[in-house]
Amino acid sequence: MTRRRTVLIGTGAIAESHISAAQAEAERIDLVAAMDIQPERAAAFCQRHAIPRAYHDVTEMLRVEQPELVFIASPPAVHAEQCRAALEVGAWVWCEKPLCQSLAEFDTLTAVEARTGRYISTIYQRRFSSGARHLRQLLQAGALGQPRLALCQTTWYRDAAYYQVPWRGRWETETGGATVTLGIHMIDLLLYLMGDWREARSMMTRLDRDIEVENILCAILAFENGALASVVNSALSPREQTYLRLDCQRATVELNYLYDYRNADWRYTPLAGVSSDEAASWSAVSEEIPPSHAAQLRHVLDAYDRGEHPPASGADGRQALECVTALYKAAITGQPVLRGSIQPGDPFYDRLNGGMYT
Repeated sequence: MTRRRTVLIGTGAIAESHISAAQAEAERIDLVAAMDIQPERAAAFCQRHAIPRAYHDVTEMLRVEQPELVFIASPPAVHAEQCRAALEVGAWVWCEKPLCQSLAEFDTLTAVEARTGRYISTIYQRRFSSGARHLRQLLQAGALGQPRLALCQTTWYRDAAYYQVPWRGRWETETGGATVTLGIHMIDLLLYLMGDWREARSMMTRLDRDIEVENILCAILAFENGALASVVNSALSPREQTYLRLDCQRATVELNYLYDYRNADWRYTPLAGVSSDEAASWSAVSEEIPPSHAAQLRHVLDAYDRGEHPPASGADGRQALECVTALYKAAITGQPVLRGSIQPGDPFYDRLNGGMYT
């Protein structure tokens, strides 16, 4: 089995999830180096995880190591630049969300992908659990009937100390607030299950924190299949919860958790008249795969082996960013936003806040 020569950019807290994923795929990943702008932190990280070499300069690491695969776990503002650099040396990229700061940056990276023949996959691990993939299969087969209503809730809590990290809470360096940094995972899962959205309306605010970005957003999404969804993102909720509910023609499906979940956390409530055997089959998932980095990395490596677009890349990776951009535009302008309407020349194409909310 081929082991892909791999390097890691960024050694902060989220990098530990990259290490766990690499260890789970040890037969296919050869993690040879890690980089951080703080040399001492990079050195300590590499020593702790038995990584051969530590760097404090991205360009040098990519030049010397010539990786096949690059993990990116750095702050959001530098993702696009680092993704491009990795593609240019011939590597595939697996990058934390948000992949970049705007649709303009995303489309620029897509052009670099086309020129280099290499691909970027955004880390949206929630959709790679066995429970999520099972539900998607049920929906695509029509077993539950058409979705009619969805509730998508990321209500978490981030105290003032959280925003003392210099790059947090600012449009220029964090990209956005609760919607793009916290809620985007569940938004991606919602779109993965529900399909194409058509129109977005929303309102947002910032309260109780000395920040530029929003920490509460409430929205309505209309989908091409006629369904409606309520989306709520918060960084000010003392009782933290992550909740997804789909009301379909034949059943209600719920997922209630915080940061991690298992198959048993999905709850199926059948419509009266549905047989108990059929209802039981909906909850019968053949394997237990939690929504981890490792679960997604497996699919990225499979795509690499086949030489094809990995999941959460290209149009599949762009949909959540486009939806989030539309939610910001709708909240800031007070106008509904249609999918596909944010094009070059629109200020929201170049910046998530359109340069209007500071």
